[in-house]
Amino acid sequence: MTMFAVPFGFGRHPDHARLNSSLRAYVLAHEQSGTDGANPRPLTQRNAALYESHFNLFRVQEPAIQELKAFCWDQLLALVGRLNGYDLKTLERLQIYNDCWFHVTRRGGFFGLHNHANASWSGVYCVDPGRADPGDKDSGLLSFLNPMIASAMYMDAANARMPLPFGYQIAHLRLEPGQLVLFPSWVLHDVKPFNGEGERITIAFNCWFNLPDDARPQ
Repeated sequence: MTMFAVPFGFGRHPDHARLNSSLRAYVLAHEQSGTDGANPRPLTQRNAALYESHFNLFRVQEPAIQELKAFCWDQLLALVGRLNGYDLKTLERLQIYNDCWFHVTRRGGFFGLHNHANASWSGVYCVDPGRADPGDKDSGLLSFLNPMIASAMYMDAANARMPLPFGYQIAHLRLEPGQLVLFPSWVLHDVKPFNGEGERITIAFNCWFNLPDDARPQ
């Protein structure tokens, strides 16, 4: 029996090559033009090789952005519905609030350990993973800190070889184009330094929800 667990969701856009081409063009043009500027109040540790946009990306009326938003909402609502036991009628009445932004990471760029306060669910979509240097297995990894890390305070032959989800290991993800990762916003995570050519481009979002009183499930 698994007594405690952390739910994650994984999806893949069915036509990501086409969509990502448009997303990449928009993101790089936005970065170069400085339209609406970068995040004016950065908190999490990062360096100059990582660019973080403003947090209103899903409000931009660009067709590719709105297509990605619809895909992310479809995937997220399916996960929320499954975990909470909501039917389709209830899901359609959920009110979604969000912040959304993009990262462009070039050689040496990283993003420090953090979580996302004042939200229940977060997501990361991969537009372009960049081209990691051959043999660099840690380049640009999205890593999630195991909330059961304290279980490693004493290790012996009876627990040292337990894999996830029961072990203490950190979960590392090498993102692929079109991949969407959904996770509870409280989970601590970071992005390891990107050592490679090109740009590592991701789009991330935080969500919080409201279900009006008259729409609460029976």
